[in-house]
Amino acid sequence: MSRIPPIAHFFVKKLAFTNFFRLTNKTLSCKISVLAKTNTQEDTIMLERALIDHGSPTLANMKVGSLFTSSCADATGFRAEFRRVQAALESRGVSLTILRVQQERALVYVYRQEALAALLAQADVQAFLRAMGYGDTSPDGALAFLRQRLAESPCFPHEIGVFLGYPLSDVIAFMRDGGRGCRCSGCWKAYTNECEAMRVFQRYKACRAAYQTLFRAGWPLERLTVRA
Repeated sequence: MSRIPPIAHFFVKKLAFTNFFRLTNKTLSCKISVLAKTNTQEDTIMLERALIDHGSPTLANMKVGSLFTSSCADATGFRAEFRRVQAALESRGVSLTILRVQQERALVYVYRQEALAALLAQADVQAFLRAMGYGDTSPDGALAFLRQRLAESPCFPHEIGVFLGYPLSDVIAFMRDGGRGCRCSGCWKAYTNECEAMRVFQRYKACRAAYQTLFRAGWPLERLTVRA
């Protein structure tokens, strides 16, 4: 027999709670309280689901960073839930930061702190980023400049692929060829090592599917995040 998910219990309790007070003078305040709790839980689920759908390889310590958008129409609720999720991930060596807010959508970057620092310390990556105008290639400095770049243009700067762990050779080839002539495409357009890229695409796909299944089964985000 399948287990009833925790969220189902929540709505059953909510319905019973609302009906009990329907004919009393406390009906309005009761509904407001329940609605506030429901909205907060929905915001949490949306943010966590976006992390699972788009950032699972990073949570699994397979990828340096991932990017996704999340609704922030309820700015106060979003900030509260963002801080809660951010704190939970920090204890696992994973950082969550907002790169841009546009039209009530937050562009969120989730990344492995140590992995990003090691990546940005590579000589070829530093040379590339400095050529793109990055004076400070430390994680904090590079992300600050990336935010500036995103604020100046509605389009993604092509070097963002570096922050997502894409091979530098593919990032450079994409910029050079305007996205044309790649050998294969998946999470990124591969130009230099088709076989390895295809293997990585498959690993990321399998990871995402497994994480989605576990998340639906009720596994908390902290348990799904591999400690650094």
